[in-house]
Amino acid sequence: MRIAVITEVSTADKNSEIMRGLESSNHQIFNLGMKSAASSPHLTTVETGFMSAVVLNLKCVDLVIGGCGTGQGYMNSVLQYPGVVCGLITNPLDAWLFSQINAGNCISLALNKGYGWAGEINLKYIFEHLLETPAGGGYPKERKEPQRQIRNNLRAVSDAVHYPIENALKVLDQDMVEHALKYEDFYKFILENGQSDIPLYKEIKQLCEKIVAYV
Repeated sequence: MRIAVITEVSTADKNSEIMRGLESSNHQIFNLGMKSAASSPHLTTVETGFMSAVVLNLKCVDLVIGGCGTGQGYMNSVLQYPGVVCGLITNPLDAWLFSQINAGNCISLALNKGYGWAGEINLKYIFEHLLETPAGGGYPKERKEPQRQIRNNLRAVSDAVHYPIENALKVLDQDMVEHALKYEDFYKFILENGQSDIPLYKEIKQLCEKIVAYV
């Protein structure tokens, strides 16, 4: 599995703990957001939500790990976009149930609220339970098929009520878009790993060439 970690400013100091928690996962991990409080530019949850939606819609990764102080702001940000199924995860049971029932492609972590002694151990166990079993197995097991149908219905709702993200680019706040796309690790990653036959890729590539002169 290809996993992106996209950290915003209020929790940038937790990035190293997230990465350590994923060390034994045997998946490809891409650290695309802020890596410390000294990273520049500072990224807000509005920007990391946009960035997460872009890497998912370009099919660069299979899962995004994000969050904020409470996890609520990032979750609300990323859920504004099509193609995103995000859960607020605070403990290992949340992680396992989200994987088995919702089979989502994004999680939001509460990285300040309630993050105290042994917080890094909780993160490690969250990732182990999130990734230990193939997603969508169902819980209880006899609910596997109805839960799959519910996920399909939810995707159809998302497609119906959202702009395609390449169209949304034209109406989004351009300062926010440009601020996110100036983040070097991010724009290089999406241009090198995005599927070029997806309409969004062409729009993003043109923006990146205009903003950061990256080819």
